[in-house]
Amino acid sequence: MKRALLALILCAAVATAADTRISVPYQRFTLPNGLTVILHEDHATPIVSVNVWYHVGSGREKPGRTGFAHLFEHLMFEGSSHVPEGKFDQWLEAIGGDNNGSTTSDRTNYWINVPSNALELPLFLESDRMGFLLDAMSPSKVDGQRDVVKNERRQSYENRPYGMAEIAIDENLYPPDHPYHWPTIGSMEDLSAASYQDVVEFFKKYYGPNNASLCIAGDIDPVKARALVEKWFGDVPAGPAVPPPGAPVAFLDHEKRVVLEDKVSLPRLYMAWLSPAMFTPGDAELDMVASVLANGKNSRLYKRLVYDLQIAQDVSAYEASSRLGSSFQIVATARAGHTLSELEKVIQEEIHKLQSISPEKREVERAVNQYEASFLGRLEAVGGFYGKADLLNAYFTQTGNPDYFQEDFSRYKALDPGDIQTATATYLGDNDRVVLSVVPQGKKELAATPGKEGK
Repeated sequence: MKRALLALILCAAVATAADTRISVPYQRFTLPNGLTVILHEDHATPIVSVNVWYHVGSGREKPGRTGFAHLFEHLMFEGSSHVPEGKFDQWLEAIGGDNNGSTTSDRTNYWINVPSNALELPLFLESDRMGFLLDAMSPSKVDGQRDVVKNERRQSYENRPYGMAEIAIDENLYPPDHPYHWPTIGSMEDLSAASYQDVVEFFKKYYGPNNASLCIAGDIDPVKARALVEKWFGDVPAGPAVPPPGAPVAFLDHEKRVVLEDKVSLPRLYMAWLSPAMFTPGDAELDMVASVLANGKNSRLYKRLVYDLQIAQDVSAYEASSRLGSSFQIVATARAGHTLSELEKVIQEEIHKLQSISPEKREVERAVNQYEASFLGRLEAVGGFYGKADLLNAYFTQTGNPDYFQEDFSRYKALDPGDIQTATATYLGDNDRVVLSVVPQGKKELAATPGKEGK
């Protein structure tokens, strides 16, 4: 009797959770200078997050002048007109705050988390570098951060095992004039060629308040928060109008096979396809394809490659969603004594199987449940990367609606096994992809070769 009662309670709880609409209430207004402001009130903890998105990333750059967006992420921490160099972090640490930033091909963001009684400091800091960064910038600062970014490229790409793989994939997926062809970090040649005036002009063009959105989330009084925003950002001058981003159509009409030799012990296989842009039909479906194939020990590729056949050290799959188009990738590292052709054969079998037969309902339910747990987990924090402040800004930038949470979540809840099969058949073709083999130096024979099945 008790067990039956517990089962009924659990079923009712699940049904209630499923029927509850996910909503993050907000207030939104725009300053005369064009800055969009989003306020979200959450008194769960005495913390507030100030999150700024500049609607510029490496995709706004041009061939021969890449790396500017990421370089600016560094320069924005080097002081501004009323904030001496080194004081940005020092003043925040003194009140118990933390901060960070990141750059992608589509945007650059900065966030600051502070105790709620210290909201005015991050607003002052962000407004000063938005409006008065150039007053404190100099050729020597640009040169110093240029060297820092170059060193970051060496550490994260050139001298890192398998580090050049993603760069090689994007160069082969996208044509040379496409914004996603080059890496966000930029090239060494372009970073060296960038003049001080180039950097100044990039800031003037893209870092105005009319090309940014500010989200304040957490333990706030919206009326007082708005007054502080108007106080500190009201005098920041607007920049020139920025046209919406665009890109030439990217497509592959044949398979590209690329081999990179690297200072690695084990060969690694990358398979990449062009896929639908973020939030467009097919994007959510491919997230679930990735989960069915390689998320967890019960996934198809992990079970076959790592557990049953024991020919791979690891395997992963993901849909890298972006604004102007996405890519779907499968990555697997071979175990010692095995070739990438062996791995490719098994991966191809599983792709073909998913293209011809819908996955079992339990596989899709598991994938959706895993996504749901991750999605709801992100709503627990107001600040940092992927906290509510960041998500409100992201949804606003991509859709125009900061509270796009339910619409995003519903894309996944509505999927059935047939949708997963259709997406696999539509987007993961045999003749429109990049197959990259990263092999130990001098061992090209370990690369994936069409028609070879290995041992």
